[in-house]
Amino acid sequence: MKDYELTVLFHPDLEMNIDPATEKVKKIIKSAGGKITKEEAEGKKRLAYSINGQDFAIYYYFDVSLPAEAPSKISSTFNITDEILRYLLVRTDERKAKFLAKKEAESKTDNAEEKGE
Repeated sequence: MKDYELTVLFHPDLEMNIDPATEKVKKIIKSAGGKITKEEAEGKKRLAYSINGQDFAIYYYFDVSLPAEAPSKISSTFNITDEILRYLLVRTDERKAKFLAKKEAESKTDNAEEKGE
């Protein structure tokens, strides 16, 4: 299984009741054999350009692990889902992830040393 970042832009009219739409995305990912490792809601934001006549969208980010055939299944399902304006599914750069994890671990040890002094 490979790691991916998934960004989903939901229709802005779903702002008051976004839970069914996010559950639908989670169900699609899990039915394709994927696993969600992280989920982050960014809220409603203005778009740089109109998409389907909409100037705003609700942004959600997911870190997912997917088997090889899952991205095509997920893409074909997302293309026909009415709640989703746009999505972006990209592979995570493993070297960058390792670098960021190492940098975060170093900063934690530096903070612990400062507090101990």
